[in-house]
Amino acid sequence: METTVTELRFALDTFYFLISGVLVMWMAAGFAMLEAGLVRSKNTTEILTKNIVLYAIACTMFLLVGYNIMYVDNSAGGWLPSFGSLIGSPSEGADHSLESDFFFQVVFVATAMSIVSGAVAERMKLWAFLIFSVFLTGFIYPMEGYWTWGGGFLSEAGFSDFAGSGIVHMAGAAAALAAVILLGARRGKYGKDGSVHPIPGSNMPLATLGTFILWMGWFGFNGGSQLLVSDAENATAVGQIFLNTNAAAATGAIAALLVSKFKWGKADLTMILNGALAGLVAITADPLSPSPLASAFIGLVAGVIVVYSIVGLDKLKIDDPVGAISVHGVCGLFGLLIVPMSNDGASVMTQLYGAAVIFGFVFIASWVVWSIIKVTMGIRVTAEQEDAGMDMHDCGVEAYPEFKN
Repeated sequence: METTVTELRFALDTFYFLISGVLVMWMAAGFAMLEAGLVRSKNTTEILTKNIVLYAIACTMFLLVGYNIMYVDNSAGGWLPSFGSLIGSPSEGADHSLESDFFFQVVFVATAMSIVSGAVAERMKLWAFLIFSVFLTGFIYPMEGYWTWGGGFLSEAGFSDFAGSGIVHMAGAAAALAAVILLGARRGKYGKDGSVHPIPGSNMPLATLGTFILWMGWFGFNGGSQLLVSDAENATAVGQIFLNTNAAAATGAIAALLVSKFKWGKADLTMILNGALAGLVAITADPLSPSPLASAFIGLVAGVIVVYSIVGLDKLKIDDPVGAISVHGVCGLFGLLIVPMSNDGASVMTQLYGAAVIFGFVFIASWVVWSIIKVTMGIRVTAEQEDAGMDMHDCGVEAYPEFKN
């Protein structure tokens, strides 16, 4: 009877892991729709191409090398992982199948790379982006992920990041920031006098759909990170995580709405969408420990932060078409630093240490890779190609052939 119960729990936890992974995989569609809505129509096909191909590259590279770096046979702790083998890894003694663990982890890698896609939209060469995605998903992300989730030195130091505010989101933003600095702004975005010229997206219904898809997928992102659901304690924890995740997203959207009304007298939809995502990113660092009201407060603050961060980056002439660096980077950092408010096992100094290590490593490593790509094949399209749009130049297919922008 005990064997039967154990097998049943193994099956249930494996199934929960897989379904959570499917929800996170669905976030790839959310990123694709969000970015497609926030770029101009002449760049829509290209941004969709990037999103589906980066997902394929992430899955392949993590299978070939990334998972081995991040998780397999990494028992020593420290800076460098050992390189074990995923093939033939046993599930004996595990709470779920290791194959389901791989699937759940690989979709997180794709999420980190998707963050970069929106920030460099409308002026980066497609193939430069895809080459970089090989390095981020195969080597850079797995290395910094190993330092915490794989049992490395950040884990031993007490750094806490439950579902990846830093490991996934801030890391993706760090890679994006390095690219944006080297790449430069879109043509016409900033005036010589320092003025900012807004470049509206082409499809707000798509952007809104993408946000709702991401919001939905986040329940798998955070809920699945509990890892287990087959007993009363873990099932209750998953319920708490879902509740807190939803509360933070809701108040993030409300806060961004109120700030945009206060600043500009308008209900800026793009800010509201990013406010919801900011709340989701912030609560991801610890969606279990806070109370629902505390989670709502975290989302509220993140919703305010993201608006001022987007405006601030524009003043610095850091052109991010979808607000990815602010949502995932700035609010990811906020999420890490707010963890000690409700989690006695974390400290502000340790959280700062972990955040600095992750951001610093990913930014520097990404800068090196982007720089090599820049001097070899170039990372930016020509002015003529940018004006004409990326769709025809890179893909040969227009997303909206009946319309011209």
